[in-house]
Amino acid sequence: MDALLLSYLPVVIFLGVALLVGVALTVAPFLVAYRNPDPEKLSAYECGFNAFDDARMKFDVRFYLVAILFIIFDLEVAFLFPWAVSFGDIGMFGFWSMMVFLGVLTIGFIYEWKKGALEWD
Repeated sequence: MDALLLSYLPVVIFLGVALLVGVALTVAPFLVAYRNPDPEKLSAYECGFNAFDDARMKFDVRFYLVAILFIIFDLEVAFLFPWAVSFGDIGMFGFWSMMVFLGVLTIGFIYEWKKGALEWD
């Protein structure tokens, strides 16, 4: 029974260190924070300009379009990393599959560009 409990010792140590670090990072700002905030620091921050209207106002659709394009190309990079790591093992089929994937994304990007979706008036 002692050997079984001893095998869990690294897990207990890991949990203890994680708890200690978590508590330290939670308590540290209260101990070292500067406690003289000015109105500028306490004001709401929205994209670099002061809030001037209701928070429920409509946004321009271009904000959403840029966000969606960012997510699409961010996911493209997320697919490129494992492909690059396993490039030697996947052979020509894996290579051409990724080229088709990148081609479809490139065609989509060119389509968005030609439609003027990336123009910021």
